[in-house]
Amino acid sequence: MKRLNAEDFDSRPGDPAYFTGAVTLRPMGGTEAPSSLKLIRVEFTPGARTHWHTHTGVQILFVAAGRCRYQHEGGPVEEAGTGETVWVHAGEKHWHGATPDAPMAHIALNVALETTWLEAVTDRQYGG
Repeated sequence: MKRLNAEDFDSRPGDPAYFTGAVTLRPMGGTEAPSSLKLIRVEFTPGARTHWHTHTGVQILFVAAGRCRYQHEGGPVEEAGTGETVWVHAGEKHWHGATPDAPMAHIALNVALETTWLEAVTDRQYGG
C-alpha cells in the first residue's frame, strides 16, 4: 500500500477550450489502459467552471473542498458542499465548477466514459 496526498500527483492546467477560469487537473489513477475507471482531482478557482459537456458513461463527483455549483440541462443551478456527491448519468448534458466567491475541489470518478465537450457556460447560465 502507498499513501499519497493530492499534491503528490502531477498537475496540469485545464484547457481553456473546455474550462472557463483557472482550473487545475490532478489525475490520481486509472490513466493506464485497460482501466475503465479514471480518478481525477479537479481544483477550481472562484467562478471557474467546465463548459457544457456529456459523457458516454456515469460520472460521480465527490466534493472534496468548498461548494460545487452545477447544472443539468433543463434544471436549476444547484450546489453541493464538502462531503456531498453529485451523480451524472450517461448522456446527460451538464456543467460543474466553483461558486463565484470561493474555490472548490472535487474528485471526478469517470466510469467507462468518453467526454464530448460543448459550448461554454454563459455568465447568465452560471448565475442561475
